[in-house]
Amino acid sequence: MTEHLLLLAGAGLAAGAMNALAGGGSFVTLPALIAAGVPSVAANASSTVALYPGGLASAWVYRQGLAEVCGVPIRPMLIVTLVGGLAGSLLLLWTPSSTFDVILPWLLLAATLALAFGPRIAPWLQQHARLGAAPILAIQFALGVYGGYFGGAVGLMMMAAWSLLAGVDLKQLNPPRTLMVSAANSVAVLCFVVAGAVRWRETLLLAAGAVVGGYLGAHLGRRLDPRVVRSATIALSVAMTVAFFVRAARG
Repeated sequence: MTEHLLLLAGAGLAAGAMNALAGGGSFVTLPALIAAGVPSVAANASSTVALYPGGLASAWVYRQGLAEVCGVPIRPMLIVTLVGGLAGSLLLLWTPSSTFDVILPWLLLAATLALAFGPRIAPWLQQHARLGAAPILAIQFALGVYGGYFGGAVGLMMMAAWSLLAGVDLKQLNPPRTLMVSAANSVAVLCFVVAGAVRWRETLLLAAGAVVGGYLGAHLGRRLDPRVVRSATIALSVAMTVAFFVRAARG
């Protein structure tokens, strides 16, 4: 029991820092919760709630760097993210844990592929596609649904999608990413708490570490080379994706 508590506290600290740097904190917290014996749907809901305060801490640090995303102002992006987050969180609550166990590795794989290969596709896409505000808002709505449903790596998915469309580096995308992830998580957290899907003891341990990690990570993110952040995040994403495919294969 003590080992599980230490594992969760450490996972929260690491995840909070990861989310502040580039996203992907759920690659740490979700396995930690499942290892502590929490069913997958409850683990996903608890992970979202636990990382929420840390995300807010990071958003506060980044607040002065907020700017439009892919040429679209922050306010409409925020609105569609909130609506998408609500739809996704309700969908998660209606998904049986056995079904989510099958879906989970594929969600992780999608996030990892988008992060790993997005920069290679970006130049071609930016040359051949000129998306207006409506398609970009539709993409952001889908990302909000993804964030509310899965939560894991939604920050990575947003960074990957935006970098494809806008061609800017990760540091420039960090401020709007932290805001949009917090927005999607706000409605998800409310739904999960009302539905009684949160395992509070484990969640509070993760949250305490995530607040500290999120604050420190946001300050560190201002100094680190984006290439280092990106490489480390991809490496962890690949490792966790493989681990969850192995887990699913073993039943």
